[in-house]
Amino acid sequence: MLKQDMQIIRELVKQIAEIAALPVQEEKRTLWRKLNGKRPERPMVMIDQVCWHEMNVNDELTLQCEDDELRRWELQLRRTLYQWKHFPVDMVVEDFIRVPKAISGMDFGVKVKETVLPTDKSNDVVSHSYINQFESMDDLEKIKMPVVTHDSAETARRMALADEMFGGILKIREEGADPYLSVWDPVATWMGVENVLYGLVENPDLMHAIAKRMVDGYISMLDQLENQGLLCHPQSYIHCTGAWTDELPSKEFDPSRPKTKDIWMFGLAQLFSSVSPRMFYEFEIEVCRPIFERFGLVYYGCCDPLDGKMKEVRAIPNLRKVSMSPWANKERGAEQIGRDYVYSCKPNPAYLAAGTFDEELVRRDLLETKKICEKYGCALEIILKDISTVTYQPHRLWRWAEIAMEVAQS
Repeated sequence: MLKQDMQIIRELVKQIAEIAALPVQEEKRTLWRKLNGKRPERPMVMIDQVCWHEMNVNDELTLQCEDDELRRWELQLRRTLYQWKHFPVDMVVEDFIRVPKAISGMDFGVKVKETVLPTDKSNDVVSHSYINQFESMDDLEKIKMPVVTHDSAETARRMALADEMFGGILKIREEGADPYLSVWDPVATWMGVENVLYGLVENPDLMHAIAKRMVDGYISMLDQLENQGLLCHPQSYIHCTGAWTDELPSKEFDPSRPKTKDIWMFGLAQLFSSVSPRMFYEFEIEVCRPIFERFGLVYYGCCDPLDGKMKEVRAIPNLRKVSMSPWANKERGAEQIGRDYVYSCKPNPAYLAAGTFDEELVRRDLLETKKICEKYGCALEIILKDISTVTYQPHRLWRWAEIAMEVAQS
């Protein structure tokens, strides 16, 4: 059985290797480097966070392996091949495989208490109702400081398996941690969004204390990852967008001990969409500054509209990319970003979920964004993400990709 599974994997890897060797891969890396250096040749396009359960066509995503671990590798490989075939846009297929190191302890010990409500049982996007676990200062002790450990024997086992699967076809690299560093997204799952927002007004001392404890924990975690040589490098992507750059790593880079200054970080506070700029600065920007200033480059924002908070966002050290969500005012956002940062446009994924797919609406929306960014000299990337559904019509996503590339290359 395992021999048969291994043959399946190696056949898929051969296809990946052929794609990775194409000259277009280095051409795309060069374009990403220029964009991230704020000297773009054209807008760049990426698609991520896909509703994969709706994508299977002609069994292209049907798994054939029997072994659970090999099935996980097979899934990754098949999705890469599928995306390259149907909606590649500006993705890059690297000529190496990342094997995650066996790192544990990168958490705060708080278990989410919730009820969920699915609308489509095959979709992992569900509605959540969270139970508040933080009502007083006494609850702070629930947040434990991370204790990072590395199981080197398990990492060696993974690498040996990877060599058997990929050896002689693709290069193999141990992959360190690319830490998720949001303060308020995890807290929202421990308290519920409404409780957090009320807490900012009614119990600001508690919310400051929670945030400070989180930041202290993240700083400790980063120190441990650096000291143990467990940070990732190099990054190809940072939160759905290309991370290739001529500015990283730092001049003091040691490949055996990557530092935070050698890599990108991704920051966000999505539930702060509903707070004032002053409160956003007080509870997010100032609180997280010790994290921001450690990293070489910072990508900030996600679904939170930041067009009205750019004065505060500009205070982030080492900022390079700023997300402009579907709820942002494009004109105001582009005017505030100007030539200082990359305008990271997040088109509305709801266009793919409507009763009918309106191609001209998609085209007008993207052309409008491009025109506005040209007006203010913004380096532009278009990142379609959070695709919860395409109503089980995969061709909608394929067509969106074609339209976006036509706009980007026009």
